[in-house]
Amino acid sequence: MLKLEEITVGAEIAGLLQNELATIVAVNKVGDNAVTIYYKTHSGAVQEQLLFRENEEKLSIAETGLAWSFESPSKDFKLALEALRIRMGFLFDPMMAIHTSNVEPLPHQISAVYEAMLPKQPLRFVLADDPGAGKTIMAGLLIKELLMRADAQRILIVAPGSLTEQWQDEMRDKFTIDFKLFSREQQELSSSGNYFNDENLLIARVDQLARAEDLQQKLQATHWDLIIVDEAHKLSAHRFGNKVDKTQRYELGELLGRITRHFLLMTATPHNGKEDDFRLWLALLDSDRFYGDSRDDIKLDVSDVMRRMVKEELLKFDGTRLFPERRAYTVNYRLSESEASLYGQVTQYVVEEMNRAERLDKQRKGQVGFALTMLQRRLASSPEAIYQSLRRRKERLEKQLREMKIAARSLAIQDQKSLFVDNGFECREPVASYYVEKRVYLPENPDDMEDDLSPEEYEQIVDKVIDRSTAAETVQELEREIQSLKNLEAEAEVVINSGKDCKWEKLSEILQDQPEMHDSSGARRKLIIFTEHRDTLNYLQNKISGLLGSAEAVRVIHGSTNRDTRKQIQEDFCNNPDVLILIATDAAGEGVNLQKANLMINYDLPWNPNRLEQRFGRIHRIGQTETCHLWNMVAHETREGEVFQALFKKLEAERESLGGRVFDILGDAFENISLKELLLKAIREGQTPEAKKWMTEKVSEALDTEHLKEIIRRNSLVEQAMTPEMLYAIKEEMDKAEARKLQPCFVRAFFKAAFESVGGQIRSREKGRFEIIHVPPCIRENDRLVGQGRNAIARKYARICFEKEQKRPSNDVPEAAFIHPGHPLMYSLTDYVLMQKRAMLKPGTVMVDPADDGITPSLLFMIDHGIRENEEDKLVSQRLQFVRIRPDGTAQNAGWAPHLDLTDPTSTALELAAAIRNQSWIHRDLELQAIEYASANMAQEHFAEVSERRRKQVDKIESAVRSRLIYGINYWTNRALQLEEEVRAGKQPRLQPYNARQMAEELSNRLRKREVELERMRNVVSKTPNVLGGILVIPQGLLNKVTGAGPFSADPAARARVEHLAMEAVMETERSFGHAVTDVSAEKCGWDITAQVPQPVPGAALKNARHIEVKGRVKGAQTVTLSRNEICYAVNQKDKFILAIVFVDGEKTEGPYYIRNIFEKEPDWGQDSVNYNISDLLSVAVKPEETL
Repeated sequence: MLKLEEITVGAEIAGLLQNELATIVAVNKVGDNAVTIYYKTHSGAVQEQLLFRENEEKLSIAETGLAWSFESPSKDFKLALEALRIRMGFLFDPMMAIHTSNVEPLPHQISAVYEAMLPKQPLRFVLADDPGAGKTIMAGLLIKELLMRADAQRILIVAPGSLTEQWQDEMRDKFTIDFKLFSREQQELSSSGNYFNDENLLIARVDQLARAEDLQQKLQATHWDLIIVDEAHKLSAHRFGNKVDKTQRYELGELLGRITRHFLLMTATPHNGKEDDFRLWLALLDSDRFYGDSRDDIKLDVSDVMRRMVKEELLKFDGTRLFPERRAYTVNYRLSESEASLYGQVTQYVVEEMNRAERLDKQRKGQVGFALTMLQRRLASSPEAIYQSLRRRKERLEKQLREMKIAARSLAIQDQKSLFVDNGFECREPVASYYVEKRVYLPENPDDMEDDLSPEEYEQIVDKVIDRSTAAETVQELEREIQSLKNLEAEAEVVINSGKDCKWEKLSEILQDQPEMHDSSGARRKLIIFTEHRDTLNYLQNKISGLLGSAEAVRVIHGSTNRDTRKQIQEDFCNNPDVLILIATDAAGEGVNLQKANLMINYDLPWNPNRLEQRFGRIHRIGQTETCHLWNMVAHETREGEVFQALFKKLEAERESLGGRVFDILGDAFENISLKELLLKAIREGQTPEAKKWMTEKVSEALDTEHLKEIIRRNSLVEQAMTPEMLYAIKEEMDKAEARKLQPCFVRAFFKAAFESVGGQIRSREKGRFEIIHVPPCIRENDRLVGQGRNAIARKYARICFEKEQKRPSNDVPEAAFIHPGHPLMYSLTDYVLMQKRAMLKPGTVMVDPADDGITPSLLFMIDHGIRENEEDKLVSQRLQFVRIRPDGTAQNAGWAPHLDLTDPTSTALELAAAIRNQSWIHRDLELQAIEYASANMAQEHFAEVSERRRKQVDKIESAVRSRLIYGINYWTNRALQLEEEVRAGKQPRLQPYNARQMAEELSNRLRKREVELERMRNVVSKTPNVLGGILVIPQGLLNKVTGAGPFSADPAARARVEHLAMEAVMETERSFGHAVTDVSAEKCGWDITAQVPQPVPGAALKNARHIEVKGRVKGAQTVTLSRNEICYAVNQKDKFILAIVFVDGEKTEGPYYIRNIFEKEPDWGQDSVNYNISDLLSVAVKPEETL
């Protein structure tokens, strides 16, 4: 029991916190029977509590005596410390998202996430790498890092409707992050009335949000940590003079920017060629910095808010090009006489109906035009596609005609002349003519539908529009159109029955005769064929199956193929050697990554040039190693065929001068007139020589060399290249992170020990895989408390693994749950261990340093240091630091994670520790000394680094903001003076002087407000370092001296000389091979020497660096000891790691002897080190030159 009057500043109180002591910071008396206390927890947080007399019973002063008793059992201490290390894993494994995700990131992706985006607080950024560069992977890594660092909990992804399911699949399959898809149905079922608040991880369709004011109102009431917008160039606005025309999507973008801390825009085409529009788009990130138009000619610097790398400049880790060459060929074919006749008649019908549609209102004209355009494209696709389309259209219009006549007769009988609406039809009877209008609602721009809708929805609505939209307005007109369709259907049937299909015959030639179709052994290569229409897809499936003599060899994907089936087909195509050809529609091809194939045929050509690149990108993407070949099939004598012929001819010519980059900018080339407009003009007017000449000129203008170079220059606004120097730096950081990573060794060892300590049952199964028979109730219950919206953990798991390669190594084993620090089971387990054992950290423990041959003990303190934003408790940087204090009072930085090399104490070590606790030096306030040292040195260095980075970031933003807003203030101030002069002269200007002055004042207020915000952002604050735990370290040399066991040298200089000579011998050996050698032993990164192998010739593949752990031993030594931690490093690095043994005899050295790949797995949790007989190691050692 503790009386309120006995609570004093500095006292350590038990009973305030569960399993933890609280240190009193301040005490304020509140009357005679209450006090307000302020106390600090182990985490360093300061909290407040009002205590009453009834609280005295449960309070007590911590036992007096030594502040640090060092009596916590080392096993419990280690378990608690490892749980803390895994919870703060990003401080030890700076690329944890990589090591816990099912991805193998490339240099440009690592650079984007860990250099360009993660350091920015808050993040307002554009990721604009080329298509196929893996922007979704970068976004996934960013998301996972932010989640693991607790910098984000609520994340919203906004994407085109056609990509939402792909985003969900990628996040789940590659990053084990479960996003929910937003839908109207979910919103209507929401118990809170706002589904955006119900889920923390959501994916929504951009147009669903942009077109629905009620959904935007609900969004407005929410706040997010991170919002990502894919295909963000669609959030467009346009400036015309002083007027800004904002699209619905742009207004949605403005809303999204207001309700999130981090905002990431993703697009491969950030610039549309108009500087003002580009500024408006960038204003979504920062409306002050990018205010106004570009008339002031100030150069736009966006290097800190945008990152762009192009395909042709990207490199792999070995320094070779990431993407292989790609080649495209035009395959011309001539229509047969009957096919040409059908083509002419259907084209004439399309042209006549388009002309008739000109008299309709804008909405009906758009949908009729869309329907006729799609009909024309099906004509070019295949006889089967046009026949089936004509038949369905005729039957649907006949049904409309019957329904209209029935409705009209009913109206006539009732003698009603008013509007009658039935089942979507509007029928009238003016002047004895019956009018019909079938409404099918389309977006304002029907061409956007393919992006806005899911594949199934898109194909369904296209069929509906083709079948139902008509320019006919009377019964007579509809009857005439139906008769035309009957005639065309009959003509198409004649073509089909003739068995003559010149396009198929040409495809058959390619499949059988083109040498690229087979590899060097004669085996058929895998091939993808794109068509635009389901009828053609079915037709080709039957024809190709017959040609190859195997239905099993052909797979198809179309809009109605569900997600699971699509995944299985993709899996079969990539991995089943019997599956050779995949036929897909555009709608279904989105998101299908098929780099196992390097051959593609465009059986139907898209009218959107972006689609050409997107299709090619299905095979020309990350992971492709072969040259990619594409054949474009063109009926060159048709009207649209002539346009495509001119396009591909010019494209091939420009490819010679611009290389593969011409494919990347094809969608941007047609700026003044779209390819679709050219094709429609060709169909409607293409027979005249003047029209043909005009079209040829337009194609030439679009693909003019200088025009294309200008687009490349424009896109190069912030274009970056992966230089060899950048690559080396990223490789080195990646190597360090790879060695330090917690996954799999440290995570696996901790999980097994911690799980069994709480009563869990885990059994070893296949190699690297385990079965969890029982998850204890305490862990499941804790998950309900700390799960933070994650999926609930199961009672048992058929399989778990700790290496992503072991999730499903073969099809005959069940898929395993990948256990990593972010997995719900691991998260709950670490949290529970910390809750139960964290109190073990502060009293401290005793451990042994097996690598220290000295006789001087020391104290090792673990210190948490954070940097926060000035007026918020938001951490912008955090580090776990280690301070070592010796008996003579000296303090030093103990390095990265020195506790990992310490081992459990023996009984002798505990006896020594008891004696040390009676020594005078350990009774000093060593915790305060550790805090003072950390504050003066490590924390100050940490603060300087973070504040300098923040200062540079803010200075650049502030300079740009002041430049833009001050320009605007001056402009409107001068404009007001001009307008006042005009008023005094008797003129009546449209803009009043008051309005101009008001605009200047508004900009001045914005500038003042933003300057305050930026100053607050600049001023970060260092928190006081907080001691988390301590270890009394007994050196092995002291133990050996006391027990008389093992070699003992009291001469530190002699030990240092052996180590130095051994290091010099290894470094000299590596230099003799021409390697660039760096001593990294002081960095405690897991090895002593990095030897970088030089590039043999420019352009050749880079070799991996060699990471060498040096063990120097006096001549005659019999054993080498490797700590559990050193073995874990070796397991993580695999063949990059080399153990080098050097014998020292006086000033002479023998060796080095190199040993590789001797460790298959880490030691068990309780095994701190392993002693190896040097003779056993030498038996598998090789000469250094044999490791080259």
